[in-house]
Amino acid sequence: MLRRAGYACLILLAALAAFALWNREALVRLAAVNALFDEDRIVHNFSHMDELFLSAPMHMTGQPVPLPAGPALVMPDDWEDWLARRSVTGVVVLKDGARVHESYHLGTTQEDQRISWSVAKSYLSALFGVLLDEGHVGSLDVMVTEIVPELRGSAYEGVSLRNVLQMSSGVSFDEDYLDFWSDINKMGRVLALGGSMDAFAGGLDARDRPAGERWQYVSIDTHVLGMVVRAATGRSLPDLMQQKILDPIGAYGTPYYLIDGHGVAFALGGLNLTTRDFSRLGEVFRLEGQFQGKQIVPHDWAVESVTASAPTATGRKGYGYQWWTPSDARAGEFMAQGVYGQYVYVDKQSGTVVAVNAADRQFRAAGASDDALNMMRRIARREEE
Repeated sequence: MLRRAGYACLILLAALAAFALWNREALVRLAAVNALFDEDRIVHNFSHMDELFLSAPMHMTGQPVPLPAGPALVMPDDWEDWLARRSVTGVVVLKDGARVHESYHLGTTQEDQRISWSVAKSYLSALFGVLLDEGHVGSLDVMVTEIVPELRGSAYEGVSLRNVLQMSSGVSFDEDYLDFWSDINKMGRVLALGGSMDAFAGGLDARDRPAGERWQYVSIDTHVLGMVVRAATGRSLPDLMQQKILDPIGAYGTPYYLIDGHGVAFALGGLNLTTRDFSRLGEVFRLEGQFQGKQIVPHDWAVESVTASAPTATGRKGYGYQWWTPSDARAGEFMAQGVYGQYVYVDKQSGTVVAVNAADRQFRAAGASDDALNMMRRIARREEE
């Protein structure tokens, strides 16, 4: 009896060892997720996400036209304190299209391809506007299940393209980054272990409210938008993003998307770019879809998508089609925003774009977001002081 039990234990151990060996890469990625935001790793990790996750590089076909240099901007007196407080890694400031400030911190450089997190949502919005204009999608009021039938029977039944663009789908989704069992963290583990993001989205079946009734930040809505893009064109998101957005704006280096185990791009936050490329997106939207004399994004979309239209609560920040507006925004003021301190801030009235990359582990602390916005506004309005 004991001998048989011993054999059984040996067989079990051998099976576990074989399983661990077979899933070694997935287990390494899971460990990376668990340590991704550790204080001693976060800056390095945010510049080397392709070492931690599966990824799809986008090889640019042309040479970027350099951003012209302008007269150096005098930064606010407390600039250095702010950089340290917000753990900023890179800043590019454009004034009327000219680069007036560029600096890198915490050991990062101009060449670093930084994880954009939810700034990627605004890039996808730009791409969607191009595809809508090309006729791949007929209307924003089309139901997502008409284009992506595999979502039938899920919580996305009865949800329109406009609803997912505005994050008013009504789908239940816990976005608490500090809760290990939240939906956003479960999703991260699906990505790390090589699972299917499409299957994760299709498996959501709970709703908080009817579609279109109220805005609620639900990141998986953006993944569904990516599913729509792929289904409507029959092409991958990296392929489309390269051809329609990144090549035309002259992106630097080799941008890449994080992908799941099925080769599907992590649409809602997996785009990795240089800080200069962040500023280029802002410049496109400052100029209502143009960049260096070419119309990249349709004019009407470049205006409509950054205009607050979602059913947000009175007095709170506004939301358009994957773009934010401050609660007290003046005309022509909007931004893309990602966790841990990533921003693309645009102020049309002063002709300013501020692109910020960071590794701010205190990004959720009271006043952190206002601290970032106030500094970007001060930079934009230096000449008005």
